[in-house]
Amino acid sequence: MDRDVAAARRVLPLKTPTDLGSNSAKEIAVALTALLADTFTLYLKTKNFHWHVSGPHFRDHHLMLDEQGAQIFAMTDDIAERARKIGGTTLRSVGHIARLQRLLDNDADFVTPDDMLAELRDDNEQLVVILRQLHELTSSANDHATTSLIENWIDETERRHWVLFETTRRA
Repeated sequence: MDRDVAAARRVLPLKTPTDLGSNSAKEIAVALTALLADTFTLYLKTKNFHWHVSGPHFRDHHLMLDEQGAQIFAMTDDIAERARKIGGTTLRSVGHIARLQRLLDNDADFVTPDDMLAELRDDNEQLVVILRQLHELTSSANDHATTSLIENWIDETERRHWVLFETTRRA
């Protein structure tokens, strides 16, 4: 391969063709990247609490948070690949996540188990709101594939919220 051709290929932008229209594809890809930042934030917080939970319900909470963390992590590749499939780019670093995330980190030295679960409950509830907003965007752009994925993510996130709500309910 000619050196000039090889050099040109290294600087060409990532451009995947799509029939969504360039404005819609760009807007959706940007929104998916922000969703990915929030998803990684929620994943890491869930794993943080999984690693640091304590108390009389340790085993139940530890296992529940591990299960939820795995489910959240499973979303990440689908989100990123969907952004790429429609011609966008996605996260490149932890710093990029920090610039885009809307969910808050928690790096406190100690968090009570009740506060951990309540915080994750609220974060999952906030993620449902974000997902519904993205659903409106993808629906209006006739991006059926992304809309379908989002519907599944909403269901999964609502389930996590429900389980956390019931776990934190005081009868």
